[in-house]
Amino acid sequence: MDTDALRWFQQVADGVTVTEVSEVDGVSQPGVSRALARLEREVGTPLLRRSGRVLRMTQAGSAFKRHVDALLHQLDDGLAAVNQLVDPETGAVRLAFQTSLGTWLIPDLVRSFWAEHPQVRFELTQVRDELVDSVLDRGEADLVISTLRSADPAARRQRLLDEPLRLAVPANHRMAHAAEIRLADAAEDRFVMVRPGSLLRQACDDLCRAAGFQPEVSFEGDDLTTVLGFVAVGLGVAVVPAAGEGSPGPGAAPVRYLRITDVPATREIGLAWAADGRLLPAAELFRDHVIDRVRQRRLPAVSR
Repeated sequence: MDTDALRWFQQVADGVTVTEVSEVDGVSQPGVSRALARLEREVGTPLLRRSGRVLRMTQAGSAFKRHVDALLHQLDDGLAAVNQLVDPETGAVRLAFQTSLGTWLIPDLVRSFWAEHPQVRFELTQVRDELVDSVLDRGEADLVISTLRSADPAARRQRLLDEPLRLAVPANHRMAHAAEIRLADAAEDRFVMVRPGSLLRQACDDLCRAAGFQPEVSFEGDDLTTVLGFVAVGLGVAVVPAAGEGSPGPGAAPVRYLRITDVPATREIGLAWAADGRLLPAAELFRDHVIDRVRQRRLPAVSR
């Protein structure tokens, strides 16, 4: 089938008039009308009907359009992919990342990459930490930056850095003015945690277990912002990632971040991509840029 006819059918079905189609595409109105009629003959049934001065879809046209939309979307993706192969400097990078990394690491990587490749577009997706693996599996991202170490042999992973975990305490906490704390010394405190199932919650539970206690959980939140908000008003303490250099502060209410000394409180941040598929050039450029910054030790500091 003629792809122009399919696109014109799509536009008319979406409410664009034949006159508007002809003006935008530089084709005569009779030419557009003949193409639509030819398309209906190929399908074998009317797809459009006239209602006053506009064309509306028939029932067959409505059923057909869903498939036309999907087909043209795939075709456009294919054309975009070819364009990226021809000129990687104008391509796109589909990058998924753990939400907690969006305040410091991801902005630094994108900013430094754009300084060298300003025309590359980014499609950024923030993903809850327990779901980052599925984003790569489903082909929804070219690259994933997270703390998840996937056991999937179809994924490759490059270690970037170790992110310290800190104990966040309210300003009026008994240890608020200390630089460090044994996690075991917080055994009597109430804890604010993210909900079960997340990688951070698993890390918190493991650290408390290694320190010899089962934490009393006072509140559970869906994200770090909520958790820190509860800590700030004195409703508990929390094990949280140490924000990186350049990360915005915790907000108006003060929160203190204490180094944990009695158990190894870190988590590894890595860059992952599918091993069985070739990255498009723009994504490959960004992957190489990230790895190069690791080698040059130019990632933001993560101590607070």
